Amino acid sequence: MTKPNIKIQDIASLTDFHRNSTAHCMRLKRSGRPAVLTVNGKAVLVVQDAAAYQKLLELVERAQVD
Repeated sequence: MTKPNIKIQDIASLTDFHRNSTAHCMRLKRSGRPAVLTVNGKAVLVVQDAAAYQKLLELVERAQVD
């Protein structure tokens, strides 16, 4: 199994996400990749677009059936 690559553009402070939520949401939707949100430089949250999350749930469900 390969490790997911976290790209630098997928990391943002929680404050920046809050201030620029529209732009961040557009990037999440466009890229389909999750974003890591930080507080004081430490990862605290991971957010992702609803469609990408649904796809992830479907993959997990299929993996459990196999």
